[in-house]
Formats: sequence, structure tokens, C-alpha cells
Amino acid sequence: MTDTLSSPSPEHRRIEGQQDYEQAIDFVVGQARHNLRIFSYNLRDEGYNSLARFESLQNFLLMSRANRLTIVLHDTDYLTRECPRMMNLLTHFSHAIAVYQTSDEARGVSDPFIIADNEHYLHRFHYDHPRAALALNDKEGALELIRRFNEIVDASEPAAPPTTLGL
Repeated sequence: MTDTLSSPSPEHRRIEGQQDYEQAIDFVVGQARHNLRIFSYNLRDEGYNSLARFESLQNFLLMSRANRLTIVLHDTDYLTRECPRMMNLLTHFSHAIAVYQTSDEARGVSDPFIIADNEHYLHRFHYDHPRAALALNDKEGALELIRRFNEIVDASEPAAPPTTLGL
């Protein structure tokens, strides 16, 4: 007898181009119900300054006061200088968003990823190339990336305060 309540089987897809990569980010963000973890070089080439991405992240944060977004970047300059929508999210959801900048110890990590709810993820193989793997319902694969994410956070410092005064 099979278990009808078991979780869906993991599903994996290859992502090959920049447009597909950005659409896959939107898809993963859309799957999130509790937490999002984003590791990126600087968010520049991933559409984080777009109105659609702003709205999807805002909707995620509005779903529940308990929802959390954690972002780790090698370089936060683009975020703080060129992403007014993301900075707006930081201001309005400061209780739910944490931004970190990697220290020298973690600067060699070059494969950005985003994890939604400990089971869906998008893993780009190198930040210079848009090839990536999209995984749905893959708790084991997500757990490996969460461990890496936590190691990167441990080798990072808090960054990008929601106001210029850091309050």
C-alpha cells in the first residue's frame, strides 16, 4: 500500500539562459511560504531591481509576520546604491530581512543560489554564467545548500542597514 500523504517526488530542471534564470528565481520566490535564503554576488544580473521581483518579495513578506528573508552578498554596493525597491523592502520589513556581506574567508564562493522553505531551490553553477539547476520538493538537496548557506553567513558580517543612519 502506498502512502498517499507523502510529499511529491523531487523534480529537477536545467536552466540555460539569463531570461530563464530570472524566471526561475521568480518561480522559487513564488514557492516560498515561510523563508527565503538568497546568496548572490551582488544581485545586479538577477532582476532584483524590477517591479515584479519587488512585488513578489513584498507579497512573500506580507503573507506572515513570521516570514524571513536572508540575503548574503559578496558586494552590497549595487543593493544600497542601485536597488531602491529592495532598500524600500529593507526599510518596511526590517524585522523580517537580514542582509550580510561576506568576509574575505567566503569570497571564493562563486555559485549563487536561492532556497525556499527548505525544499525548493535554484542553484547557479557560477555567477558569470546563467546555467543553473532548479529543484522542487528536494529536501535533501536543499538541506545541503542550507548547510552551505549557514557556513557563508557565519563567514559574513551584517550589512545594508535599512536607513542611512543604520537605525
